[in-house]
Amino acid sequence: MGNSFLYRMPSGIPGDVSRKSQSTIEAHHLGAQFASCGLFGIIDANGSFVPPTADTTKPYGILVRDYPFQGQATSLGSSAPTSGTINDVLKRGYMTVLNNAGVAKKGAPVYVRVANDSAAKPLGGIEAIATTNETIAVDAYFMADADANGNVEIAYNI
Repeated sequence: MGNSFLYRMPSGIPGDVSRKSQSTIEAHHLGAQFASCGLFGIIDANGSFVPPTADTTKPYGILVRDYPFQGQATSLGSSAPTSGTINDVLKRGYMTVLNNAGVAKKGAPVYVRVANDSAAKPLGGIEAIATTNETIAVDAYFMADADANGNVEIAYNI
C-alpha cells in the first residue's frame, strides 16, 4: 500500500452524500446543464431542476453525484450529468461540496452563487463569504474546515 495520510484524509468528492441514512433525496428532471455535481438549484416553471437565477431567494436542493452515470466526465469531482436526464437532488442532509470562495470553518454559514458566475464560481456554487447581489444565504452550515482541495461537508436543512 503506497498511500498514507500524514495530517488529514481528503473530505470527499463534491456532490457525494456523506451521511446517506440521514438524508432526503428526490429524483428530478434536469432542465439545464450544471457545471458540476454538488451545486444548488431551483425548480423552474416547467418543473425541472435548473441552476439558480439572479432572482432566486431560496434554492430547492443540491445536485447529487450519482454513481455510476454517463455524464460529461472530465476528472474526479468535476463531472456533471447531462441535461434532459433524471438525477437525484438532496433536499435535506449532509453532502461534500466544493467551497469556491472564502475560508470554510466549522459552523460558519453557507452562501450560494446566484449571479455573475465564472468557471471558478459557477451558479449554485458554495461560498464561505457573502457577496452583495451575487450570493444568497441558505439554511446550511459547514461541518468542518475545508481540505486542501476546498472540499468540505455541509449540513443542509438540518
